[in-house]
Parts: sequence; structure tokens; C-alpha cells
Amino acid sequence: MEAQPEAKPKPKPFIFKPKHDSQQVLKILQALKQASHDLHKNPDFNNITFSSSPAIKALLELQHESETILSDDPHLLTLSNHLTALKTVINNSFDARQHYNGLKSFLIRRVNSHEISQLAGSIESEIEAWIDREFVELVTKTLGTETKEEVLIDLMEQFEERIAKGFDRDLQNSILRSKVFNELETILCDCKSTKFSNKVREASAFVITELIKFNKDVFVGQVLIGETVRALISLSSVRSIRALSMLIKSIKSPIIDEIESNGEIPKIVDLLTSNDLSKQTMAMECVLTIGYFGRKEAIEAMLKADLVKKLVELQRMSVKSESNTTRMHPFSSCVARFAVQVEVGEGLRRREKRALKQEVLTRVREAHVCEAEAATIIAEVLWGASP
Repeated sequence: MEAQPEAKPKPKPFIFKPKHDSQQVLKILQALKQASHDLHKNPDFNNITFSSSPAIKALLELQHESETILSDDPHLLTLSNHLTALKTVINNSFDARQHYNGLKSFLIRRVNSHEISQLAGSIESEIEAWIDREFVELVTKTLGTETKEEVLIDLMEQFEERIAKGFDRDLQNSILRSKVFNELETILCDCKSTKFSNKVREASAFVITELIKFNKDVFVGQVLIGETVRALISLSSVRSIRALSMLIKSIKSPIIDEIESNGEIPKIVDLLTSNDLSKQTMAMECVLTIGYFGRKEAIEAMLKADLVKKLVELQRMSVKSESNTTRMHPFSSCVARFAVQVEVGEGLRRREKRALKQEVLTRVREAHVCEAEAATIIAEVLWGASP
């Protein structure tokens, strides 16, 4: 029996570590964050005691250690003040339970519970902001150094995941101050050297697309004036074209105008003739997206690049493929799907849509296909097909 090759060990995932000499800061902040979160959700101490409250125990056990370490970082001064105030309110709440009864004790606890909830929420926000600042700084410094591929990719994926949680003003300020966007674009556009692999470049592209979703108003300009679009099209991988499609869906006509003015439309259309089905499929998605959001000049550029002819050939291939399988081919009715995208899209006026639909029909007739095939495609275009 032939021996099986040994499986390669999986690379260890990147773990975020703070810049400080000791990991005590991060450990303390994570404990405080969890404690604050618990208190924010349940600030009422009517049914819990000192010994049974993990949140209170965590706060008080870390009292002396945290005050010493947090005071060394000016960014954590507000957090330290919130923490001191929270401990005072907690102690007052316990004192009220021990020294007062009846309505007075109840009122004091209710007031303290509201204040505890507010302070706990503020502490959690301050901790999250600190971790974000440290992480963005680490990302920026690491991207500018020669680091192992798996470390860079994992770091960027973590960054992408953090941005995907939604807009945060403090995080945005950290990103802008760090100029991490410039580092990401430098990696993506590094096509002439071998410093970064294509996988690393693709990972940087997805972080850029997530930054656009994070705040379009701030980061779109940097994409349009930079080399991001050219680099994605030059890379011409499945993931890079997917990232390009995501950018088009987010930025819409302005980025398509940029692609068209740079003469890059034919390069996207040419990807439909790739020998890689996955790349062809992703190029088709990009073409459909351009068809939906693109203005007249972009649509005409695709037609001049023999888009209809290429789609007809792909549709012919899909018919042959579907005859041998029950699964729907990704290029089924692709000519009509493109025509529908143009017709229902946002980029054209009504009269432009009518004119371009006629242009598509004319090009179908001009393609070297039999009459039956042309009639089928024309009928689909006229009656529409699901995009």
C-alpha cells in the first residue's frame, strides 16, 4: 500500500499583542471590558451578592494593578477616572443595602444602578477605543515591514473583520492618522517586485473594499485618485475581480467612469475568454454590475470590446453543458441577463436604454450563429430574463 504524504501543519493564526513590554495591560483591559459589559447589562444588585458577582469581583481584584498600569498611558486616563467613579458607586450601592431598609434603600439602589450602567458603558467604549488604536498602529507598522505571508494575511483579515462591525468615529480617526490606507494601496499596487505575493495583495484589496463600506464619503476619493482600480484589473485573479465588483457596487458610476476613462473596460471583457471558469464567472458578475450602474460611455465600451459576441459564445457553451447535466450553467441566458441589467439599471436615461437594447439585438444578429440560436437569444432579450 502506497504511503500517504504527511499533511502540512496549518500555520498558526496571528494573535494581536499590544506594544507594551508586558501583556498585563491587554489582560486587564479585557477583564475590565467583560466586567463592564456584564454590569451594563445587569446593573441592579437586588438579586446578586458581592461573592456571586464575577463582574464586581473582577473590578475590585484588578483595582491596585490597573490603577498603576493604566496611569502610564495618557490615552487611558479617562478610562482610569471612569473606573474609579464606578468603584465608588458600587461601594455606595453595597453600603445602601447594609445600612438602609425599605424605600430609601430601594431608591438609592435604583439611582446607583442607572449610574453604574452609564459608567459601565463608557468604560467598555474606552477600552474598545484603546484596543482599536493599538491594533491600527500595529497593522500600519507591520504592513510596512517584511513579514511572513501568513502573518500579513491573517492581520489584514482581522482588520477587515473589525472594520466590518460598522462605523466608529474613534476607529476612523485612528485609521486616518495612521495612513494605513496608503500602506494597503502600496501592497496592492506592488506588481513589479516580488515583495508581496498575490494572496497578500488580494487580502489588501478586500480591506480597501471594507473601508469603502465603513465610510464611503471619506475613503472613496482615495480609491478614485489612486491606483487601486488599475491594480485590481492588472492582477486579474478571481478574488481581485470580485473585489472590483464590490467596489463598483459601493461607489457605482464614479468608479466605472474612472475605469472607462483609463481604457480598462476591454480588459474586463477579455476575462470572459479565460480558460478558468471561476474567473469567467466572476468577470460575468463584474460585467453585469457595470451594465447596471454604468453610463452610456461604459456600456458602449463593452459593446465595442465584442461583449455580445463573447456572451453568445458563452451561452452556446452553456447550452451544450446543460444537455449533459441537470445543473444550471452560470452563463445560461447571459445575453438577456446583461440586457436586463442595462434596462433596469441606474446609469442610463430611458432613450439610451432603448437605443442600447437595439444595439445588443443588432450585434446578436451579426454574431456567427445559426438562425435558430439567434432567434432564441433575441426572444430572451426582447422578453427579458432573470438577471
